[in-house]
Amino acid sequence: MIPVPLVVCVLCVWCFVYLTDVLLKLSESYGHCYEMWLGSKGLSLSPFHIRWQTSLFNRLFSRCARINPHALYLWFTSGLVFGLVSMCGSVVLLIRTLQQTVHQMTSDHPQGANQQTLQVVVRTKNVCVSVFVCVCVLTAVCVQVPGINLPVSQLAYFFSALLVSGVIHELGHAVAAIREQVRVNGFGVFVFVVYPGAFVDLFTTHLNLISPAQQLRIFCAGVWHNFVLCVAALCFLFLLPVFLFPVYYTGAGALVTEVVQGSPADGPRGLSIGDMVTGLEDCDVRTVEDWNSCLTIHTHTPQTGYCVPTHTLQPSWAHGRVYRRLDTSIECCSNNSLTDLCFSYTKLQEKEYACLPARKMLSGSRVCRSNADCLTHTHLDTDPDTHSPSVCVTPSLENQTRLIRLTHPPNTQMLFVGYPPHLQYAVSLTNFAPRFGFLNLDLPVVMETFCKYVVSLSGALAVVNSVPCFALDGQWMLSALLEATLVTVVTDRQHRELIGFFLLLGGSALLAANVALGLWMVTAR
Repeated sequence: MIPVPLVVCVLCVWCFVYLTDVLLKLSESYGHCYEMWLGSKGLSLSPFHIRWQTSLFNRLFSRCARINPHALYLWFTSGLVFGLVSMCGSVVLLIRTLQQTVHQMTSDHPQGANQQTLQVVVRTKNVCVSVFVCVCVLTAVCVQVPGINLPVSQLAYFFSALLVSGVIHELGHAVAAIREQVRVNGFGVFVFVVYPGAFVDLFTTHLNLISPAQQLRIFCAGVWHNFVLCVAALCFLFLLPVFLFPVYYTGAGALVTEVVQGSPADGPRGLSIGDMVTGLEDCDVRTVEDWNSCLTIHTHTPQTGYCVPTHTLQPSWAHGRVYRRLDTSIECCSNNSLTDLCFSYTKLQEKEYACLPARKMLSGSRVCRSNADCLTHTHLDTDPDTHSPSVCVTPSLENQTRLIRLTHPPNTQMLFVGYPPHLQYAVSLTNFAPRFGFLNLDLPVVMETFCKYVVSLSGALAVVNSVPCFALDGQWMLSALLEATLVTVVTDRQHRELIGFFLLLGGSALLAANVALGLWMVTAR
């Protein structure tokens, strides 16, 4: 569903900015001074688009282009090879995502997919302009819209990583251009609707005079640098426990950093910030990945049973009338009870039901699947010389509802009754626990989340920007490739351009189909 208040707010802000710009330019008193001020600052405004351009960084680009020329030649030649490989790979990926999207649209039970955000850089021959989409890997391409498929709490990470990825992309173009003797007119940043981006302005005449191989090094440099940034962020992410080892430790459990107020995990006997979750029933939790895996296991497996002493079982009629729910499950406790649960057990080959105080019965009980699992398990009765045999009791709950015990020492176990995936939305966890009390719990989370966004955005930019599509880097990469390889086979330049046109038309249609269907998937579902 599209968040109408957010759309209205964005439209109002842009209308105010654009109208203010128009009124100032039409003003007899301030119009000339205002335009002079915009020109001196390198600012330009148009509907839903504002950009800033400067030549302050040209000297920095020149210095980078003079560092070890031979190493830079090998560096950008490697980028050329990567760019050509990624061009083919991006087409294969888009074809596969389109197939998966169509399959989801026609499926009654679409499966979720991990979304990775992609930034698509729309490029004219001398200026790069950025547009942003996301790819649900092997599933769909969809527009990444704040408030729809991007949580508001993640906006700072998203925009920061987006800007860093765009700047590194354009830095690659700029340094490669100067190395190939192409003048850089300027570098800038912009905001399109709500998305930030970066661009470089190249001197077109110089660009046309160099060889196709040199052009390829320039055009492939952006996606190459994004790929390198993606790999660097991925390595940093894997090595983060090593970097933080002196102040944070891992492997002891999943540390709670946030509990949603009013959620099933909230409350006096629920989880609190700083708690260390070490287990879900008999499933050990050492990392956040273990937490997610254990919840998945409990979601897709039958409800666990518990060994309780037989003398604690009371007839179900003692606590109220037994009745059958709409899903055919049995309820034998009073609706007003907040502490008792209905349990089923097998007695003399017949299923019986008993209403038991859940926390008291399950405290210290081990899990079971049948009575045979409880044969060697006994409870001490009030008389220490007598032992009470145990029986396996299973909570009588609705189909997708589960009873799960969460271990978070030194606190008593938390009892959760509900749909297991709800716990994933109710609790935020991290693998990193501070060694000292004054350390912030959120610091590793911030670093980890930012790295994940950089990996996703920068890697996505490297893939999508390689697509042979009009206005993307892939257009110029394909054009230079055809000039370098077909000049002796297809001698007529117009014929080469016609071949390139049809290839670009196919790539553009493929990308447009992915984006259109992805947008439908986001807004319609």
